Amino acid sequence: MHLRGVLHLLGMLLLFCAAFMLLALPFALYYGEGDAGPILSSSGITAVAGFGLYRWCKPERDLRPRDAFAIVSLGWILISAFGTLPFLLSGSIPNFTDAFFETVSGFTTTGATILPDIEAVPHGVLFWRSTTHWMGGMGIIVFSLAVLPFLGVGGMQLFKAESAGPKTDKLTPRVTQTAKILWGVYVLLTGVEAVLLLFGGMSLFDALANSFGTVASGGFSTQNASIAYYRSPYIDWVITFFMVLAGTNFALHYRFLTRHWDSYWRNAEWRWFIGSLAVASLLVGVNTFTLYADKLTALRDTVFTVVSLHTSTGFATANYEEWAWGAQFVLLLIMIIGGSVGSTSGGVKVLRVYLVFKAIGNEFTRAVHPQAVTPVRMLGVTVQRDIVMNVLVYFSLYMMAIFAATLVVAGLGMDWISGLSAVVSCLGGVGPGMGSVGPFDNYAWIHPLAKWVLIGLMLLGRLEFYSLLILLAPAYWRK
Repeated sequence: MHLRGVLHLLGMLLLFCAAFMLLALPFALYYGEGDAGPILSSSGITAVAGFGLYRWCKPERDLRPRDAFAIVSLGWILISAFGTLPFLLSGSIPNFTDAFFETVSGFTTTGATILPDIEAVPHGVLFWRSTTHWMGGMGIIVFSLAVLPFLGVGGMQLFKAESAGPKTDKLTPRVTQTAKILWGVYVLLTGVEAVLLLFGGMSLFDALANSFGTVASGGFSTQNASIAYYRSPYIDWVITFFMVLAGTNFALHYRFLTRHWDSYWRNAEWRWFIGSLAVASLLVGVNTFTLYADKLTALRDTVFTVVSLHTSTGFATANYEEWAWGAQFVLLLIMIIGGSVGSTSGGVKVLRVYLVFKAIGNEFTRAVHPQAVTPVRMLGVTVQRDIVMNVLVYFSLYMMAIFAATLVVAGLGMDWISGLSAVVSCLGGVGPGMGSVGPFDNYAWIHPLAKWVLIGLMLLGRLEFYSLLILLAPAYWRK
């Protein structure tokens, strides 16, 4: 690993982090709750540390592809560590473990919170909390590629290491241009949603914060009751629509905006994603409609909850813990599946699940017809065997992580329903779980060691295992 080159770019990421902290300063000054000083100090400390690394760790040679894994993995950990400063210095979260949990949850767009009273937190700090979602949704590395084209040889490796899914969709030959396009679409969706929420009666603060949480598939809200606080069918449907967009491959949004009107329907994964949302809504609705006197409210709560958990957003309008066990089981399954490749959603991803089932079906066919040639095919195109193997390995790692982490957190005092759902939720970037970590509960009560396990799961899920685990491989450190 080229240490000086890695530290040089980590310093650059800290400088970006310091700049983003300042977005919360106007709200801190406007509401006058005493958090302007801590936010300004946090930005200054982060900027000084970033400038030091960037200035004094000049790279001695070009970065190699293997350096990208260190930059991405260590970058996310480093900005999360410095991202705790507004919480710590303002006294909103005085404990480092809790502050780090909240910050990692924000950057990884998980949305799990340790705050028992969100509305008691100063507005400036709350806006920084939502900003971590927005930074992490599209990715701070992708943002840096968009504004710093001089990264050169390491650019594509960085893009691949941070981007989610079994393949990286380059929209243009130049990775910097691709990054700019993705961030452009991201900003556009955020702005449009914020304007629509303003029309629904939200304040500018709430509209921006909830838009950050929606488009990033994050789920941090500014209210203890999440989106249920607003009691507005209009707001519920607007957020539902944008959660679906956030769970869709952003490359499809770009193609649609460039007048490829059939870009969504021609994409098989998008059709499976929409079909999965419809089927899950139907299965959950069968179990929930009898609980509501107003069937339109039942429909709205059901669709909102399914879309929120399927896209790993984590907003809530209803307490699904009061629903039937069958409905909760369906919700747990879609939390594992997640959204589309190339979206801001977490989870295994719809495309991977499809390929896993195709691979299993092919093995049954081979068992009956040993001499048959049965490649995995998608839309009539043969999927390369190494891609299928990569997907199967990733799926196996995902399931083993759920099993192992559930055993650990259960051993640290969580009941198995709360423990399993917390693990699935944090690994998939969802936020709320079930049991004692439901949609209107929090993670403040769990054992500190369990919080660190869940922090590790959030990072593993956001970086999709390989970028983080590869740093633990002895072969990585050999010259």
